[in-house]
Amino acid sequence: MSLMDILIILVPSTLLWAAPLVFTALGGIFSERSGVVNIGLEGLMVIGAFSAIVFNLTTFDTFGSATPWIALLVAMVAGALFSILHAVASITFRADHTVSGVAINLLATGLTLFLVKLIYDKGETGIISKGFSKIDVPVLKDIPVIGKIFFQNTYWTSFVAILVAIIVWYIVFKTPFGLRLRSVGEHPMAADTMGINVTKMRYLGVILSGALGGLGGGVYAQSITSNFSHSTISGQGFMALAAMIFGKWHPLGALGAAIFFGFAQSISIIGSSLPFLKEIPNVYLLIAPYVLTILALTGFIGRADAPKASGTHYIKGSR
Repeated sequence: MSLMDILIILVPSTLLWAAPLVFTALGGIFSERSGVVNIGLEGLMVIGAFSAIVFNLTTFDTFGSATPWIALLVAMVAGALFSILHAVASITFRADHTVSGVAINLLATGLTLFLVKLIYDKGETGIISKGFSKIDVPVLKDIPVIGKIFFQNTYWTSFVAILVAIIVWYIVFKTPFGLRLRSVGEHPMAADTMGINVTKMRYLGVILSGALGGLGGGVYAQSITSNFSHSTISGQGFMALAAMIFGKWHPLGALGAAIFFGFAQSISIIGSSLPFLKEIPNVYLLIAPYVLTILALTGFIGRADAPKASGTHYIKGSR
């Protein structure tokens, strides 16, 4: 197998696995840049995956080939609504952000499994008829070398994830909204003095994180698993959280980190078909993504500073 053959297999697979992590990590950035720690990304992905699959199964006969895309919108709405629970607990009632995030994760898993049992009378949903499948991008697929690697047998969701990362970078660092968001996450008292509604901005940050977390779950379920069960989202949200930290709370940094973790996950799936990895026992390939996550965080977290007011509460008028 030549290097070109390896890249043709490895690159699309890496981008496939990275896409859900990119969306979810970007959601985490909105929340944490506003000053609200959100370790409930796993739960938000679970809600998004459940909503997308159930909507897909229920409405495929109505919407046809457009169903997966509409299901993503449903996943975003479901994630945004569910994240309000975290916003109310951590912002309005000033609960510990970490405890609230853990509660979100536990509640999402328990609630969705209960609903699956209630709706389908079994522990998992059926397989969806239409998800996100491999495509060849017109025109671009004919570019020499690059076309075969990046634009053949790939997925639209991978390109959408990269585009959204660029858009989020622009919003966070180049717009008045982004400046206000970052200001309440760095120094809420100063932001309040300048007339910025700290509570409103933090609510918006958490809700946006819910929408993007739900989007990540919807993409994962409809492009990788094709159904929903207790194991559909198994650590993906925590890996997205790691990508956010590894990327130093920067959208493009999170994009790069998510691609790195996507590479690690793709290796665990397709490694046995690659000549330089086929002799490695499969169990080592399966644990590789989690080992690499730990190594990445222990190597870089000391040099990655979270927003200064992240995890703190703010009471208007306090000094």
